[in-house]
Amino acid sequence: MSKSSEFPTILLVTGWATAATVAAFVVATTGQDAPEPAPAAPIVTAEAAPEAAPEPVAETPVAEAAADPGIVIPAAVPLGLGRPALPEEIDAWDLAVLPDGTGLPEGSGDVETGDAVFAENCASCHGDFAEGLDSWPVLAGGAGSLTDRRPVKTIGSYWPYLSTVFDYIHRSMPFGQAQTLSVDDTYAITAFLLYSNGLVEDDFTLSHENFTEIVMPNADGFYPDDRPETEYSLFRAEPCMENCRTAAPEVTKRAVEISVTPRDADGKPAGTLPVLSLVATGKTVAPAEPAAEAPAAEPAAAEPATETTGVSPAAEPASGAPDPTLIAAGETVFKKCAACHKVGEGAKTAVGPALNGVIGAAMAQAGGFNYSATLAEMGAGGGVWDATALHSFLENPKAFAPGTKMAFAGLKEPEDRDAVIAYLSTFGP
Repeated sequence: MSKSSEFPTILLVTGWATAATVAAFVVATTGQDAPEPAPAAPIVTAEAAPEAAPEPVAETPVAEAAADPGIVIPAAVPLGLGRPALPEEIDAWDLAVLPDGTGLPEGSGDVETGDAVFAENCASCHGDFAEGLDSWPVLAGGAGSLTDRRPVKTIGSYWPYLSTVFDYIHRSMPFGQAQTLSVDDTYAITAFLLYSNGLVEDDFTLSHENFTEIVMPNADGFYPDDRPETEYSLFRAEPCMENCRTAAPEVTKRAVEISVTPRDADGKPAGTLPVLSLVATGKTVAPAEPAAEAPAAEPAAAEPATETTGVSPAAEPASGAPDPTLIAAGETVFKKCAACHKVGEGAKTAVGPALNGVIGAAMAQAGGFNYSATLAEMGAGGGVWDATALHSFLENPKAFAPGTKMAFAGLKEPEDRDAVIAYLSTFGP
């Protein structure tokens, strides 16, 4: 390290300050005066000229404060960094929108535009119909489910204020690209989500002018937290402080095991940071361990063939019943519908109505679903979901019932429609 001509002075000053601090500490802790240290001899290099001995340095305020508790250390002096924020800079961060409309920016967006913007920016996580993919949040449906054991909390069933929807989308979405949506796109997505929850029609336009006219279904479902008065007393007891368990605690379930955590393409919980050692090698996922070879299965003994036919009795369709092969094909095609429509035991209305017993049923009669005006009129006029009506509706929903809330484009292949109808026929009311 090179040494300047000031270097000996620096050492001397540092030595005096250190000695003063030690002396103050001894006095503060023992009450005895520490011996005064001898001044350090100046260090002179070959290149440096002799200098006059520096004057002794007085004790610092910190040392005095340590020796005398009555001394108050003054507040830190401002560093002189930064400047007050300008009004326009504060406004840029002040994005909050309140239930009464305070903070709403001027703009508008309609359901049709929102459908397209949602498909481009949101559907990869929330699905084309806001039904939620994988374990990402469901945004539509769930009406009347809040008292169920597993309530479906969506924008339509749970959120009390529309301002929260707009504010959250505008501030935090899309995931990983927050604040990239324009004001008009945010209005459009909000309008589409209202439509997906059956709260507006498909020709609705949302704007800062009519925003506060929208009243959410669960607006009155919240109340002040009264648990301190109503519940806390039920759980007041002397806490156990020792030998409270007979065995060590153990983990019985993890969030990823019960499908409440979305996963990335590598199977890890969404947002998991990569392993640094793998990043250093340019890899993104750990190499999969070779799977153990399964033991070869022993050949099963051949069963005697049935007389008259090569088809087992269980596979032979009963007279008048749908072909099992067609039903199986329908189950596969129905996966396109399952995001919104539920069938089977315990099926309830979700994004769309449950379809148990739909074959031959009157139109627009499923409980708990707010049908479009067109389908409601068809049902009131005696419309029935027979094979002909279902074929037409499944081929082009919007042409069959203009204004329908079903955003699905339709099944264009007749074979797919036949298969889905056969599959639905297996579910009674």
